[in-house]
Amino acid sequence: MAKTDKKIRIFSALEVANICGVVNQTAINWIKNGYLKAFTTPGGQYRVYSEDLVDFLHSRGMRMPEELQKILAEQMTVNSLLIVDDDEELNNMMNQALSERYPGFTIYQAFDGFDAGRVIAEHKPGLIVLDIDLPGVDGHRLCRQIKQDRSLGNPIVVSISGLDDATVREQIMEDGADAFVPKPLDFGALADRIDQLIGERG
Repeated sequence: MAKTDKKIRIFSALEVANICGVVNQTAINWIKNGYLKAFTTPGGQYRVYSEDLVDFLHSRGMRMPEELQKILAEQMTVNSLLIVDDDEELNNMMNQALSERYPGFTIYQAFDGFDAGRVIAEHKPGLIVLDIDLPGVDGHRLCRQIKQDRSLGNPIVVSISGLDDATVREQIMEDGADAFVPKPLDFGALADRIDQLIGERG
């Protein structure tokens, strides 16, 4: 079982300024004015958690600097996963198989796109097994939303579908999926692919 250690980054005001391409005083003003959430060290220095910096950039409509994207990828830990499939029986079978393969993981389940969106926002799982053909918000749209929202930490997305068609496969990969696994699922092969993807992140 592959697993990465979570490394939460904390930035000084100067590091925030350098990442955002502004002078140090501008970053300090953001903090003092309550725009950017921060805490103060015993020595009186400002410190900013990486996720608070991400939230600040999103709220201001600012571009996510490449350096920050790399830092977020480095700090991501894969110790939870979400299974998204509207076939309840298959969803439960995946849950059982992956629970046995990854006993240390927290596993969430969702049965449609709307429910999946709620779970992702609330728990930020490190890996998502995503059925493409979903009621409500379909898998293509959900995948794009997941990959575009940098505050989620860029989770690994393994797409699954009963339509093993080259066009479907190409489209979901263009939407940002990290892998495509056709149905009917071989749970062992699915877990092997998950191991490979986690290893590449680690």
